[in-house]
Amino acid sequence: MFPALFVGHGSPMNIISDNEYTKDLLKLKKDLPVPDAILVVSAHWLTRGTYITGSEAPEQIYDFYGFPKELYKIKYQAPGSREMAEFIRGTVGEEYIKIDENRGIDHAAWAVLKFIYPDEDIPVLEMSLDLTKNTFQHYELGKKLYSLRKQKILVIGSGNIVHNLRAAIFKENAKPYEWAIDFDNAVKEDINKKNFKSLVSYKEYGDLSRKAVPTDEHYLPMIYSLGMVKEDDKIEYVHESIQNGSVSMRCFKIG
Repeated sequence: MFPALFVGHGSPMNIISDNEYTKDLLKLKKDLPVPDAILVVSAHWLTRGTYITGSEAPEQIYDFYGFPKELYKIKYQAPGSREMAEFIRGTVGEEYIKIDENRGIDHAAWAVLKFIYPDEDIPVLEMSLDLTKNTFQHYELGKKLYSLRKQKILVIGSGNIVHNLRAAIFKENAKPYEWAIDFDNAVKEDINKKNFKSLVSYKEYGDLSRKAVPTDEHYLPMIYSLGMVKEDDKIEYVHESIQNGSVSMRCFKIG
């Protein structure tokens, strides 16, 4: 059975940083098998309906602005695969997913894959988040992705458990807010208990969730990853930290 991942991707500055987070991603590279394809559920592709990329040569999207020029020179140009997109659609259910042949790969995918699969030789596909779904519907679709683990396809949810840019302090090592620490730890505790219903109903955390998850697009990729967990799966934390005061970089491996 292939593993699955949830990765906090955080600031684009991590792409060119040598820090504990990027060091842990490099360590993760050594622990992962080589998949036939990679599917990334992206916090940065929001649609009506669920789509996956179908381009054979997806464009690298620099979906961030005002950062050092060095960042826009970083290349990650892995192939895509229309055949694999059709396979995933057929496996998960054609009624659930549509194929977008024009969409490229945003930094929720390539900023992470640059560290864990740097050779750019494995087909990479991206899946969008359907704005019309509620959190339980996202979780149910995540369950359907479980079957891909049997097919040597690595599925990665890429977002952030805590993601409040309005409160962010643009210094990587800024002291984390107490509410960011508390929410991140509460999520970890429920992951450890496999209390996924509570995590899907994250708004029941009350004021903590309102501060930590003011919008849910970065939280939802974790819900997809949790949907792929089976009772006997081990969940291993690859990295734990909070950057910029309000962005959880927690990453975990399933299986």
